[in-house]
Amino acid sequence: MFGRIAGATIFALVALAGSGRAQQKAEPLPPGVTPQMIKDGQAIFQGAGLCTACHGPDAKGLPNLGANLTDTQWLHSKGTYDDIVKQIMTGVTADKSTSGTVMPPKGGSSITDAQVKAVAAYVWSLSHKTK
Repeated sequence: MFGRIAGATIFALVALAGSGRAQQKAEPLPPGVTPQMIKDGQAIFQGAGLCTACHGPDAKGLPNLGANLTDTQWLHSKGTYDDIVKQIMTGVTADKSTSGTVMPPKGGSSITDAQVKAVAAYVWSLSHKTK
């Protein structure tokens, strides 16, 4: 009996290791963020926020323009929701930009502060597995 359980456990571990995928722990949404905010933020990102002009429609960045927002590498902060809100609100100066391209506050758009928070929720969700 013990041999079967041990064998099944070893088989399961080998299968997981062989899958080539790192297991990412699910995270709760940041305080104040809702699934609806993320959905709204995606629409704003792809429309009125003008985000796709530099970050692309898939948020993976465009050469010599905006950074990839889908990975876990953050260039100007730790990538927390609050950090992302602040980054969108203040923008990125040319001397701090890795591409030399300025990101004006709110990406040069006229979106509201509430819309910025929704976009930040969407951007946060791109690099965090949620529950």
